[in-house]
Amino acid sequence: MIKAAYIHIPFCEHICHYCDFNKVFLQGQPVDEYLNSLKKEIELTLETAPTTHLDSIFVGGGTPTALNEKQLQFLCETINDLLPYNQQTEFTFEANPGDLSKEKFQILHDAGVNRLSFGVQTFNDELLKRIGRTHRAADVFKSIELAKTAGFENISVDLIYSLPGQTLDDFRETLETSFSLDINHYSGYSLIIEPKTVFYNLMRKGRLPLPGEDTEAAMYEVIMEEMAKHGFAQYEISNFALPGFESKHNLTYWNNDEYYGFGAGAHGYVSGKRRSNFGPLKKYMEPLQQMNLPILEETVPTAAEQMEEEMFLGLRKNKGVSIQRFIDRYGKNPLELFKKEMKELREKGLIDVQNNQIMLTKKGRFLGNEVFQSFLGVVEDEADNKV
Repeated sequence: MIKAAYIHIPFCEHICHYCDFNKVFLQGQPVDEYLNSLKKEIELTLETAPTTHLDSIFVGGGTPTALNEKQLQFLCETINDLLPYNQQTEFTFEANPGDLSKEKFQILHDAGVNRLSFGVQTFNDELLKRIGRTHRAADVFKSIELAKTAGFENISVDLIYSLPGQTLDDFRETLETSFSLDINHYSGYSLIIEPKTVFYNLMRKGRLPLPGEDTEAAMYEVIMEEMAKHGFAQYEISNFALPGFESKHNLTYWNNDEYYGFGAGAHGYVSGKRRSNFGPLKKYMEPLQQMNLPILEETVPTAAEQMEEEMFLGLRKNKGVSIQRFIDRYGKNPLELFKKEMKELREKGLIDVQNNQIMLTKKGRFLGNEVFQSFLGVVEDEADNKV
């Protein structure tokens, strides 16, 4: 049974220099038509792949809170009317600091939204300007204060490190400031330069002064140390939470469970099929006018691909991959299936096996991509015969 839903709102009032998500400038866009199309997609999907209850709903973007109050109300009513959830469901909205008025906070709270995720990135105003963010540090404090006043208790903040011109001291200051917010979840990501972004073009011209791999590794070390000192357990490579505030939605992905993906460019894993929607708004909305789903691509992962996904997604979690769950799902022991890879990775000190779990070591967290790649293509040739 599908227990999670992702909903994509692709509109932004400003495009950040590092962002490669599916997004468009808000001004002049057919926002109302898009929201109606989104409603149709949810209806059509639930007809063919229904569920009885969702453990998590995540509305991301783009910038969902860039919608005006009437549009935000319509979106919340659509979710209320169509998706099965209750007070125990983790219901998250992404937000930009400074975007939300008291009225918008109230609309979200009244609709049952119980978790907010703010894209803070850094508390250094100069760096915020440099990466193309329009908010400033003061906006973060104001927005979180408004959120708490509106009744939100589950609040997460995204931070990005290894930013152009950022020093280790800068990052330490951002962490120190962020702990004064009195919230319960943090995500910390190193900057990745993606094609078709402002930063990519600057990098190609030699005009992007990045801190370098050693500084990036030092920043990752610092965030792990400081989070632990302040009582935030690292439950995934990039995520830290107070006990009980781990993101149910993100754990859906890392547990390799199925989820709906609604909206332009959204990805889903439904009824054993991985699917992605058309990204451009027109291409997304056109099929829905004919009452067809806007699916760009749909694939059925082979048994081999599912087992590999189980490994490289599960290893992102600090507790790692459950050997027993793997056996229950696929009828094979991962210690045997990946015997050669496991031996090599253990010898390098990158993974460990404890209490029926395969997990990254601390050293392995710094070299996660190397570990994950070790499991790709390993059982492909044997899959049809052995699974």
